[in-house]
Amino acid sequence: MGVSSRGWGTTQLQRAAWQLVPALGLVAVQLVFFGMPAGAWVRGIVLGLLTALLAMGMALVYRANRVINFAQADLGFVPTSLAVGLIVFSGLPYLFGFGVGLVAAVALGAIVELAFVRRFARASRLVLTVATIGITQLLVVLALLVPQMWDESAASQRIPAPVDWKVTIGTFILSANDLIALIVAPLAMAAVALFLGTTRLGTAIRGSAERSERALMLGIPVAWLSTLVWAIAAGLSFLALFLRAGILGVPLGAALSLSNLVLALAALVIGRLRHLPTVATTAVALGVLEYGVAWNASSPLLVTPIVGGAVLIALLLQRRQYGRSDRDEAAAWRLADEVRPLEPWIARLPLVRLLRWGTAAAILVGLAMIPLLLRTDQIIKATAIVVFAVIGLSLVVLSGWAGQISLGQMAFVAVGAAVSGKCTITWNVDMSLALLIGGAAGAVSALVVGLPALRLRGLYLAVTTLVFALAVNSWLLNRQFFDWVPQERIERLPLFGRIDVSTPTRFYGYSLVVFALVFLALRGVRRSRTGRAIVALRENELAAQAFSVSPVPVKLTAFTISGFVAGIAGGLFVHLSQSFDLTSYSAAASLDVFTAAVVGGLGSLFGGVLGAVFLRGSEWFITSPEWRLLSSALGVLVVLLVIPGGLASLVIKIRDWYVDVVLRHSDTAPPDEPVPSAQGNRNHAVPGAVPGAQGNGNHESVPGALGTGNHANRERVDEAASERSTP
Repeated sequence: MGVSSRGWGTTQLQRAAWQLVPALGLVAVQLVFFGMPAGAWVRGIVLGLLTALLAMGMALVYRANRVINFAQADLGFVPTSLAVGLIVFSGLPYLFGFGVGLVAAVALGAIVELAFVRRFARASRLVLTVATIGITQLLVVLALLVPQMWDESAASQRIPAPVDWKVTIGTFILSANDLIALIVAPLAMAAVALFLGTTRLGTAIRGSAERSERALMLGIPVAWLSTLVWAIAAGLSFLALFLRAGILGVPLGAALSLSNLVLALAALVIGRLRHLPTVATTAVALGVLEYGVAWNASSPLLVTPIVGGAVLIALLLQRRQYGRSDRDEAAAWRLADEVRPLEPWIARLPLVRLLRWGTAAAILVGLAMIPLLLRTDQIIKATAIVVFAVIGLSLVVLSGWAGQISLGQMAFVAVGAAVSGKCTITWNVDMSLALLIGGAAGAVSALVVGLPALRLRGLYLAVTTLVFALAVNSWLLNRQFFDWVPQERIERLPLFGRIDVSTPTRFYGYSLVVFALVFLALRGVRRSRTGRAIVALRENELAAQAFSVSPVPVKLTAFTISGFVAGIAGGLFVHLSQSFDLTSYSAAASLDVFTAAVVGGLGSLFGGVLGAVFLRGSEWFITSPEWRLLSSALGVLVVLLVIPGGLASLVIKIRDWYVDVVLRHSDTAPPDEPVPSAQGNRNHAVPGAVPGAQGNGNHESVPGALGTGNHANRERVDEAASERSTP
């Protein structure tokens, strides 16, 4: 018995040691390469503890809902603004303002879960993640409005410490607020750990996080536990923002910059999304490393790429063991099913063909009328929508077909834009060739980022792409570090030396031609063996490998195609604006285009187009204040609540309803076609495809030619097959 106890204790110690390895490695990097004085080291620990509070809140939400909560920091922004108003503007005691803010944070977390998160209980985790981005924008607006009760602005306000205490370490002065953070933050995280590990509620939360279906069968109220988790996460966020306000002041605009949020997200994924001790210690280590890099770097812009590189190395060095929980996680993040084509005999019906060709004709007429009806500035905006539609197509390839979550797509667009603009300025290259060169540059950058996809999956890769987007903006395409980045005006040279495209109207027409060519090319790719293999890997990688589909080249092909399309979009965008402005390709812009693609529907190419038209069109062309809400965070939340599958699914539902009406009023019967035998399927299977992947065929077309097919007809075919197989 004693031997078993000693063995168990040794195993526990080994697990604890492995959980500390990432944090120790990051601290070692800081000590060796980015040394700093003891006072700065203490300040780095303080800021790291605040990041750890956010990361632990994100981990709790992920355990409860399997979702990355981008609103985590802003959950504490609103109550922090309230506490600042009570303490600074009203002069009330520190503890009173702190208590009111904490209660408000807990209540706000519960309200957000009940009002928004619970409505997405049956939606894809990807849709819920996009919904948290919308929630973030709502909370930021609310946080900025709270100080208006005092006719003040809380930006940069510091909360005075309740006691007068200072200590000097070298040349560094630490205040009482630093001491409070050093005490309160670890106590709060320890309290959460004890709650999860020793109480019945904590055990229920952990159990429901592992297997929610089984927890429901055991009578555990999973939904209310989710509300409790969001309340706790909001409380942790408030502590982080409140303590930060005493040290650095209330943030400007959003609760934290995207780079700070990425640190918490990086700690979360390094901790494998569920190991809270690893998440907390890694967040502290990242805070120390970030402060050390900032202390030593010649420019603050170098902090993000250096820390991002350390995060990527830490992710790649992790021992990856994919078990049942990882497969369940991948299934939870699976996108909506791809749009299926109609049965051929249904598509040939006259009224169905009328719908298809009539819709296509109406779209073409509308596009042709835009230059005739709109002003010059509106034509430029319409051209920008076309460019964002191309970006949406690139996301459909990578996130829709391949199932790889890319939160940094605008970085590939930026690389293509910079290279394409440089070709035009320096070598007077024809614009079409410049677009192809920009596409090639985007493909190369996507290929480089896609290499970690061979070891990283899902959210791990999402963090990688987001870090890459931040690095592109702060370093890779920044003129402070690389003088080749174009800064002159980019002229639109005549195509092939003859065709003038310098006017907004002509460039609009040229952009439409490029968009059409890209759309048709991607349709061809989707119909090909390569497209079927990409989707097969997304659906079931093990089954695809059994049918001789090699994951490495197929995944890299998806990244390359997506990067090539994004690079072409960058070339169009830089020639549209006739200048390279790095702020147009920020990481926040990447989140915007990803949101647009999800709202449009990642299951089809035209869904990526609909998302760009919906968000950008409602933002730029709708003048009514009421209807302009469609482009706001509230509009995104409403659309995702009503149509979780995106706007494309609504189009398909309308199409299917129309087809059902036609079939009910038509005497046409389905053809009595023989059902292929199993042996025939094997003899005619396309190498590299898994069962069910070949039947996808044409998945992309204009509205009226896409969809899930007629389900009644599928049932009749299945019944016929059943009758033939019965002795």
